[in-house]
Amino acid sequence: MEQHSEPIYRTTPARTAKMLAIMCGICIVGGALFFSFWDFWISMPPGSQMVKAAEHAVPAGQALTGKEFDVELSFIESADFRTLAFNALPGEEGNNPEIKANVGDRVEFVVVNNGKSFHSFGVTEAAEGFEGIIPGTEIASANNPLKPGQSGKSTFVPSKEGTFYYICTVPGHRDMGMAGKIIVGPAGAAPQAAAPTGVSHNFELNFIESADFKTLAFNALPGEEGNNPAIKVKSGDSVTIKSANNGKSFHSFGIVSDVDDPNTLVFNSAIRSANNPLKPGESGEVTFTAGAPGAYHYICTVPGHAALGMKGDFIVE
Repeated sequence: MEQHSEPIYRTTPARTAKMLAIMCGICIVGGALFFSFWDFWISMPPGSQMVKAAEHAVPAGQALTGKEFDVELSFIESADFRTLAFNALPGEEGNNPEIKANVGDRVEFVVVNNGKSFHSFGVTEAAEGFEGIIPGTEIASANNPLKPGQSGKSTFVPSKEGTFYYICTVPGHRDMGMAGKIIVGPAGAAPQAAAPTGVSHNFELNFIESADFKTLAFNALPGEEGNNPAIKVKSGDSVTIKSANNGKSFHSFGIVSDVDDPNTLVFNSAIRSANNPLKPGESGEVTFTAGAPGAYHYICTVPGHAALGMKGDFIVE
């Protein structure tokens, strides 16, 4: 039987050229789309942009009290590692301090690992064990703990009365002494906004960035005079904020009740938004009436920018 010796083509040169043209077209269109959104990509900070876990929410309709306070805790260990604790060993002043709060208060935990082992943190209602950690209160985890010298922050807003516990969530460490109580009392009356006072304030808060874009701030970088100035006004005062974008990225402004959540905007205080931000060189202003007394924060509402330093205290008395 005679064998066929001529080459058999699986396609034609014309079809090959057409396929290459289509692939080149896809690359060109994809590149055009990417670079058309270049300003958006560079506006995002480096690192993970994971959304913060929901807090142990206050029931619907229950207003926050406006009271916010920091609790500083450090993991420590005895020399033989048989006893673990927060702040001080048993028998010493400050051991596992008891925390008192009311429903709707915002407790900000600032925790540092001053031991030689690995630790992690969370708040639970369970009287024993390390399960049932309330979302939003975690700092690291047993699988990814704080190493010696590392620190972290978390928030607890109690939704009901009772006894809660802050613990090391590494298995066994609670049993060795790393646990303290949080006593939660009833919710107080929610603060009410005062009638307009007729008093007006004007503040200038400008967006700036470090050269490497790792540090963001208002008015001046950390360590410089004027960095993220604290603002205090009275409920009912009229407040005007002027903001200029003196950086190279996109920014937007707002006053929030939760510094980690740009969606908790209050007082109709927004200057643009994350979806429609100020471009470099642009500026804007907003005038609003300060509402209920409490501890608030002004931030850049572009996700991640507050975490890089664009935040300051806004106190309504």
